[in-house]
Amino acid sequence: MSHDKINPIEEQVAHLTRVVDDLSDIIARQEGELAILTNRVRMLMEREATREEDASGGVTLGDQRPPHW
Repeated sequence: MSHDKINPIEEQVAHLTRVVDDLSDIIARQEGELAILTNRVRMLMEREATREEDASGGVTLGDQRPPHW
């Protein structure tokens, strides 16, 4: 290959490498955010199940529809 073709290819590889690194950072950040949100949803579901159990005196299953449905 001539020098004229190598330089644009090197530039494209450098650009693609930077894009892959940027995307990897984004995915890592989103993974952490997802873990936090998943934990919060779990805690809220447990809290609501406890409230329903205290209110009704029974055990509430997660897939039961509320009485107004």
